[in-house]
Amino acid sequence: MLNSLIVDFRGELAALSAALIWALASVVYISLGKQLSPLVLNLSKSAIAVVLILLTLGLRGDFLPDTTLAAVGLLILSGVIGIGFGDTAFFEALNCLGARRCLLMEALAPPLTALLALIFLGEQLTALSYLGIGLTVAGVSWVIVERVPDRVERSSDRGQGNFRPLRGVGFGMIAALGQAGGSVMSRAALAGTEISPLWSSLIRLVAGVAVLLVWAVIQQRGKQGFRPLRSPRLLAILTLAAFFSTYLAIWLQQTAFKFTAAGIAQALSATSPLFVIPVAMWMGDRVSPRAILGVLITLGGVWLLFG
Repeated sequence: MLNSLIVDFRGELAALSAALIWALASVVYISLGKQLSPLVLNLSKSAIAVVLILLTLGLRGDFLPDTTLAAVGLLILSGVIGIGFGDTAFFEALNCLGARRCLLMEALAPPLTALLALIFLGEQLTALSYLGIGLTVAGVSWVIVERVPDRVERSSDRGQGNFRPLRGVGFGMIAALGQAGGSVMSRAALAGTEISPLWSSLIRLVAGVAVLLVWAVIQQRGKQGFRPLRSPRLLAILTLAAFFSTYLAIWLQQTAFKFTAAGIAQALSATSPLFVIPVAMWMGDRVSPRAILGVLITLGGVWLLFG
């Protein structure tokens, strides 16, 4: 029974697992973002993940992807849009808005993904699935927009005086559109061929790294932008974060797109903020009734998506 459920809902479970990892990693990236520019941070973590995936494929003896040139092209575009531009825009929005507001902008990605999948893939969802996406996004947004104490607001959202709302909203929109577009392209490639999620992750990341390298050259980052990585401690933290948030979480995300609809996978992946709540409770922080209500609303949406 349990094995059957895991097989039937492996896409949904993979999306939720990726959300859990991203929730924990976002705290680390806020700290890293104070020492590395968004471009350098994105390029570094993506390059580390590429090496890890190549090692994994080598150990598995999986040397050639089972796919078509059209699917490879879609995955390359997905990497350019979703990782090259989308992730970099997300880190810039994170620096400008803080985690709470930035995650609220990211809540736009699931409905955008469902809309683009309907238009370009003809991916029809049931009315209950659309309701589930709506409830999931609403519950997450309800938690994110909750007022927090001024001290926490200043420390978590405004950082060191870098609060720039207009710039942050602009980059947040780019990040949401990049995620949605990249997700739909990944879904098109994965659903139409036998390519494995690990290979699709590699192709997307290589494309993203290539774009970021060109971007770094244009901006003349040179060695100066990477100088903080000389710190063994910083490099170790970045490598660990890249292992979980890029190597493992993107592998899970691609698994989700392989086995479930793009809008559903993106909605479940957007539940990251909710996984922070149990951690906060475990650490002794007070969780408001509003946050608990938001979790219950989201769980209702997740239940509909699993249904």
